[in-house]
Amino acid sequence: MEIAWLKTFIDAAETLNFRKTAERLLMSQPNVTVHIRLLEESIGVLLFKRDKNRVMLTEAGKRFKQDAEQILAKLNESVSDLLAFAQGYRKTWILAISPLMAETILPYILKSFTRDHPDVELVIRIEESERIEDLVEAGEVSAGISALPPVRRNILHKVVYDDPILFILPRDAYDDETGPAVSVEAALRNSFLFTHHHPVFWEELLVKLRNRIPGIRTMKVTQAYIAKRFIQEGLGVSFLPRSMVRRELIEGRLMDAHFDLFPLPVVSTYLLAKEMGELEQEFLKRIQAVYFS
Repeated sequence: MEIAWLKTFIDAAETLNFRKTAERLLMSQPNVTVHIRLLEESIGVLLFKRDKNRVMLTEAGKRFKQDAEQILAKLNESVSDLLAFAQGYRKTWILAISPLMAETILPYILKSFTRDHPDVELVIRIEESERIEDLVEAGEVSAGISALPPVRRNILHKVVYDDPILFILPRDAYDDETGPAVSVEAALRNSFLFTHHHPVFWEELLVKLRNRIPGIRTMKVTQAYIAKRFIQEGLGVSFLPRSMVRRELIEGRLMDAHFDLFPLPVVSTYLLAKEMGELEQEFLKRIQAVYFS
C-alpha cells in the first residue's frame, strides 16, 4: 500500500468524482482510477460502487475513509516531529495571540525568546480573542494572549497589562505647541468613526458618544491595524488602546487628542493557560518588560 493511494482515495471519497479529484491533485483521471484500483486490490475490499458515470462509497469505503484520514494525519504529525527534532527542537510551545497584540507586542519579544530557547519550537497562531479560551481548553495551544478574560474556572489567567483607550486622529500640519486646540466634538461630527476593532468596549462607548453627540457617522472596521491605516490616510478617527498606537504616536504618524466628554475606559490584556509553567511565566515577563519600558 502506498501513501499516494491513500491521498487519492481520501480526496475521491470527498468529491465522489474522479475528474474533480484529478484536477485537485494535479493528476490525470486514469491515474486516479489506477490508484483506487490498486488500493482496493491491496486491501481486498471494494471501496467504491460504480454506476455508469457515478461513483459512491461502499459501507466499507465510508468506514475506511475515517481510518485513512487518521493514518495520514499521524504520518504528517510524525514527519513534522522528526523535522523539528532534526532542527534541534525538543519541545513545541504553541501560542495563540489575537491580532490586536500580534502587530504590536509579538515582534519585540520573539527574537530574544527564540534566541534564549533554541530547543523550543515556537508556533504562533493568530486567532480572535473570542476563540482563544476554547483553544486553550481543548489543548490545541499551550497558552493564549487575549483581550478577553476566561470564563471557565479551570483556565488560569494573568493580567499582562492594563491599556488606556485614546482618541486617535490623523496627524495635522502643526506641532503640539503651535497647533490649535483639537475640538473633540468637531472631529467626531466631521469624520467617520471606525468601530468594533476591539471585543470589549465598543457597545458602551457608542451609547455614551451618541448621547453626547447625536448623528455620529460610524464605520465598522474589525481589524485595528486597518483602522490605524485608515486614520493615517485621513479617512476618519477612532478610539484605540494605547499599546496599539504607541509607536505611531512616537513617530508622529498619528496624534491623540485630549478627550474630555467623559472618562474613557481602560482595557486589559490577559495570558491564558491551563498551567502557568516556566515558559508561560517567562513570556509574561517579557511582554510586560516591553510594554512598560
